[in-house]
Amino acid sequence: MSQRPIPTKPSPVPKPLFRDPVFDGAADPVLVWNRHEQAWWMVYTARRAWGPELPGVEWMHGTDLGVASTPDGGLTWLYRGTIAGLDLGWGRDTYWAPEIIDDGSRYHMYVSVVTGVPDRWPGHPRRIRHYTSDDLVRWAFVSTLDLSSDRVIDAAVAPLPGGGHRMWFKDEADDSHTWAADSPDLATWTVVGPVLTHAPHEGPNVFPLGGWWWMIVDEWNGQRVFRSHDLAGWTAQGLILDQPGRGPDDSSVGHHADVVPTSDSMASIFYFTHPGRQTGGPLDTVAERRSSIQVARVRVVDGTLVCNRDEVLTGPVLPPDGPGSAP
Repeated sequence: MSQRPIPTKPSPVPKPLFRDPVFDGAADPVLVWNRHEQAWWMVYTARRAWGPELPGVEWMHGTDLGVASTPDGGLTWLYRGTIAGLDLGWGRDTYWAPEIIDDGSRYHMYVSVVTGVPDRWPGHPRRIRHYTSDDLVRWAFVSTLDLSSDRVIDAAVAPLPGGGHRMWFKDEADDSHTWAADSPDLATWTVVGPVLTHAPHEGPNVFPLGGWWWMIVDEWNGQRVFRSHDLAGWTAQGLILDQPGRGPDDSSVGHHADVVPTSDSMASIFYFTHPGRQTGGPLDTVAERRSSIQVARVRVVDGTLVCNRDEVLTGPVLPPDGPGSAP
């Protein structure tokens, strides 16, 4: 049972859904059910939007993983702080875009790591590390994954129909295309090869809905949608979250998203926006750098994934008693 009863009268879902009260740069959200607290957690990249004096892209580095929790199915969120204990040595490193998988007994996190706090993109390796935890708070390092290059970020993991798991990730050394690797045990990974090579992109997210598997990727002008029967061959379907919304802080395209199914044919998509960004702007000011987490509903209609980000949502947007429970 949840810690707090879900309201019987539907409540409006706020826009924006969440802003980081310390750094105001919440991005790359992932949703995970905390079995110990019986509540949903959102873990995200806590960009340092408050630092306009930071040179170049330093404000996107030196980031921790922020945590917010909800007691009522996603209607209200409480900032909880940042995840500690991920560093392997001395100094300040960068943590981006976590993926968290619950195998039923422990949690597995795959997080993108950059050594130090660079102020520019080129010349700095990016790797994916594997950690495990029993409570989502204390994490034990397992390994740094040996993938297709030393420029890999944005892991997404899903179970394969025949057993084991597949990971999709962005390889910046291969024109920012999506690659895949397979594992029988969530620890040992074998690179499969490139999966999506149509254009540069990032942030793959894979989920089942409406009898299909879906992958969305962030092309920086919305989320490109792909559909599959078997997690092997993917068919492009168009874009969602590519047109600005009308709600507060929702006036830019939707970036790096996570999707949580709430029924057989409907799901909640959590994404972030840069509401103060000018088109093509350099993101030099706090107003341009700050970001907000938003949520919208996605549905499968006649075999197509559709999303109306301006739909007014009421009631919980997450299964109230964990994955598999209907709101």
